[in-house]
Amino acid sequence: MASVVQKYGGSAVTSPEQIRKIAERIIQSYNDRNDLVVVISARAGETNRLIEMAQEICPYQAGSDYDLLISAGEQVSIGLLALCISSLGYKVKTYLGWQVPIITDSLHTRASIEYIDPARIRADLKQGAIVLVAGFQGIDRNGTITTLGRGGGDTSAVALAHALGAEVCELYSDVDGIFTADPAICDNARKIEKISYDEMLELASQGARGVQIRAIEYAKKHNVTIHVRSAFTAERGTLVVKEHMPMEGVVVTGIVADKNEAKIAVLGVPDKPGSAAKILTGLADKDISVDMIVQNVGQDGLADITFSISKTDLEKAHQITTQIAKEVNAREVLADRNISKVSIVGLGMKNHAGVAARMFTALAYNNINIQMISTSEIKVSVAIEEKYTELAVRVLHEAFKVDQCSE
Repeated sequence: MASVVQKYGGSAVTSPEQIRKIAERIIQSYNDRNDLVVVISARAGETNRLIEMAQEICPYQAGSDYDLLISAGEQVSIGLLALCISSLGYKVKTYLGWQVPIITDSLHTRASIEYIDPARIRADLKQGAIVLVAGFQGIDRNGTITTLGRGGGDTSAVALAHALGAEVCELYSDVDGIFTADPAICDNARKIEKISYDEMLELASQGARGVQIRAIEYAKKHNVTIHVRSAFTAERGTLVVKEHMPMEGVVVTGIVADKNEAKIAVLGVPDKPGSAAKILTGLADKDISVDMIVQNVGQDGLADITFSISKTDLEKAHQITTQIAKEVNAREVLADRNISKVSIVGLGMKNHAGVAARMFTALAYNNINIQMISTSEIKVSVAIEEKYTELAVRVLHEAFKVDQCSE
């Protein structure tokens, strides 16, 4: 029998009807002679409800008690699903993270998995049970419950697949797979049959939905095949695998946009060592991540520094930057929340010259101005005015003929 790990997101277990459908789908997979381990997330909105409750009672709290609270949603989900599977006449065994155990470090709300002991799960599989495991949670070496961060159920599933030597880790959610662009923006967006870990990491980091970034990193490290699929159809999705040779002529695999971007410009900064470091260190100390950075050499020993952050961090980042700007004698701080980031990603960029030039030319032809740029070996990202986001995605999808590529 093949070992398979499946993970169902919160949108798949929201209602009693959906839970019954998922139970039937799990049973069908089990009857196909699979040793089956299923990771379940909290029902959609449940973790947010618990967080809001905590904030209402005692704002800005964190730590072990906070993790204890927000891990409760997964217990409800696996309990309901287990009852449903049992009622259909199948043997089921349930585990919370600490019961497996899934051992993590002690960094609460974003713990990292250190080790999984699969012995109890293996024994249950030998007895013919369908095993359900609560995602998103674990236990540290002091016996304290931890959580893995938002979307941590994906990481739980990939880690269990590695520990069990499973052939595949199937991630089921409300997306049909990974597409060359958002189908809501591009009518001719194509589902990608197979994508490399590195490409998927770049797409996810630039805003694409489908897989949590840490889950991709874990899968890449341990060579776990991921299958991104819809929980609501039987269609095949997208396989995320180790790097494979792209077909001749395939330059761009996917295009993704992220509207959760804002920028801050610090004007008239003394152009001397340490000025930029002081600004960025001040943001990092408050756990604010900076994405794209541009420094323009000005005149009279002054420079302008512009960087992008998430919109959710803008107000806080503006306050911090304004204070530091005064300390370094900068002239002015400007904030702009009306930007977005558009990225092209593809392994083929490694072997093709002029990709950035082709991207910039297509945007310029459509009067879309580029405000900032960042690159990697297989990615080019640009910041543009938010109102041009959808147009930029369509223009680039056409310019690189992404819909015509095939695996």
